[in-house]
Amino acid sequence: MIIREFTPTDLKRVYEIENMSFDQSYGINMFKSLYDMGTGFLVAEVDGYVIGYILFWIKYQNQGHIISLAVDKNYRRMRAGTRLLSKAIQVLMLFNVANIYLEVNEKNCGAYEFYKSFNFKVDRIVPSYYASGDGAIVMYLPIGAGL
Repeated sequence: MIIREFTPTDLKRVYEIENMSFDQSYGINMFKSLYDMGTGFLVAEVDGYVIGYILFWIKYQNQGHIISLAVDKNYRRMRAGTRLLSKAIQVLMLFNVANIYLEVNEKNCGAYEFYKSFNFKVDRIVPSYYASGDGAIVMYLPIGAGL
């Protein structure tokens, strides 16, 4: 498995993974726009086949943000998500962010536990965050820069 930068030829496959992973997708045009804006965008690849992705950016001067992370359901438990998140954290640390934030659907216990295993902490709950009416657990990882 390799972790590499996203290229536009990955767009269709990333969109497929997004759709199989979430009830509500960002949409293919949003992925393209985020890429065009220079957002951090990495993919996990096995034998030339994209199996997962992560999107991240610096939301404020000292705050990173994980926009989306997903792995093809047929390739989960291969540590692709772990490797993608680890690489995104490394990149964000290069920019001296103090914290990295993300949102997790309150019903997604697997994702919540995954982020807890990286020492993400709960910041707050936002009711009705998602279009489905589900709330979001806002989590953050303090990485110490700028403190």
